Amino acid sequence: MKYLGIDYGSKRIGLAVSDGNGFIAFPRETLENNSRVIEELVHVIEAERIQSIVVGDTRTLSGAANAVTSEAETFVATLRSQILIPVESVFEAWSSVEAARYQDGGEKRDDAAAAIILQRYLDMKGNAVE
Repeated sequence: MKYLGIDYGSKRIGLAVSDGNGFIAFPRETLENNSRVIEELVHVIEAERIQSIVVGDTRTLSGAANAVTSEAETFVATLRSQILIPVESVFEAWSSVEAARYQDGGEKRDDAAAAIILQRYLDMKGNAVE
């Protein structure tokens, strides 16, 4: 099964895709979060033949909402209503911090954070390569 991982942000949305067997996540791209983002996601889903979507839940470690949580939950609800494949929210705390460890300075890589979110999900599902 092929997965799409999403790191939601109010300005940018990071995307990652898995290999065809759902073992390994790869950063794909970062989209601007604007009025065309759902249309652009549909294009990625079709081009990559995605079968399931994993969106990072923006809540804090304690489970409390933060400044972007409501917006992210609306985004997930929109995805679920407009895209006919499963959409699952998963814990994402520290994914951006972890992604930053692998960067050579410069600007935040939202696609790398999405890959970390997706890889954690795949590993929890037991899809690890042995």
